[in-house]
Amino acid sequence: VKRLRPDIRLIGVEPVDADAMYRSLKAGRRVTLKQVGLFADGVAVKQVGRETFRLCRKLVDDIVLVDTDEICAAIKDVFEDTRAILEPAGALAIAGAKRYVERKRLRGETLVAVACGANMNFDRLRFVAEEAELGEHREALLAVTIPERPGSFREFCALLGARNVTEFNYRFADPGQAHVFVGVQVRDRDETAALIAKLRRGGLTTLDLSDNELAKLHIRHTVGGHAPGSVQNEIVYRFEFPERPGALMRFLTAMSRGWNISLFHYRNHGADYGRVLVGMQVPGADQARFRRFLKQLGYPFSDETRNPAYELFLR
Repeated sequence: VKRLRPDIRLIGVEPVDADAMYRSLKAGRRVTLKQVGLFADGVAVKQVGRETFRLCRKLVDDIVLVDTDEICAAIKDVFEDTRAILEPAGALAIAGAKRYVERKRLRGETLVAVACGANMNFDRLRFVAEEAELGEHREALLAVTIPERPGSFREFCALLGARNVTEFNYRFADPGQAHVFVGVQVRDRDETAALIAKLRRGGLTTLDLSDNELAKLHIRHTVGGHAPGSVQNEIVYRFEFPERPGALMRFLTAMSRGWNISLFHYRNHGADYGRVLVGMQVPGADQARFRRFLKQLGYPFSDETRNPAYELFLR
C-alpha cells in the first residue's frame, strides 16, 4: 500500500491493556509487558515479533489505543450493518477508526478498516451487548442520592423525563437517604452531562460512573444485601413491566404515597418485557388497599416475600 500510495497513512490499533507495539515504538525497542488483557485474545501478546516490529517502525504512521467498551461497540456496529459477528480482535480496526476520526475530527476522508476473525464465544455475547452501549456513550451509569421517604422515587423518575431507564438498583440502607444505581439511555456524552446537571439542580447528589470499571463490572451486580432492622412491614414482589418508556413511572404513580420502596432491582435485557423485583413497606392495615393497587396496575406479579432466596440474602 505504501509503495503504491506513499501518501496513505497506516494506523495501527491496539487494546489499552495489550499495547506492546505502541510501547515498543515509543521506546525504540521491543518492550515486554508484564501482563496483557485477554478480551481481544487474538492480539494479546506480551512482546511483539522482531520482523513485525521492524516493519511497523518503517511503515506505521500512528497507533490508536481503544478500550474494551469501544471494541464491543465496534462489534455491534458490524452486526447492525452486516449481521455478521466479529471476534474482539477482528473488530479492533473498526474501533480504532472511530477513535481516530473522533480524535482528529476528520470530515470527508476515506478510511479503510481491516476486519477479520469470527472466533466468537457465544457466552461472551451477553458481555459484548452490555458494554457496547457504554462504548458508544449511549448509556449513562449514575449513582444518585435521593431522600429516603415515600414519593422520592417518583420525583427522581420525573427528573429523568422520557428517557429509557436501562437499569435501576437500590436497597434500603439508611433512614435519611437512598443511594440509587441507575442506567439511562442517552444520545451521547453531552446528554449525559446535561442530565447530571438537571439532577443536581433538582437537589440530588449525582456521580457519573459510566467510565468506572469497578461499577460496570461488579458494583452493578452487587447493589443490595440485607436490610437493617429498621425496615418494617416489608413485602417483596416480582413484576413484569412492558419494556417501553413510561412503564416505571406508571407503576410509581399508581403506588400510594404512604408506601416506601425499600428494594428495587431492574435491568433491560432486550426482551419485550422487563423483570423487576420490588420491596415495599406496606403496613398490615393497608393490605386491602395494596391488593387494589395490584389489580389497578395490571402487570403480572408474583409474591416472593416467603422465598428462601430473599430470606437468606436480602431480608
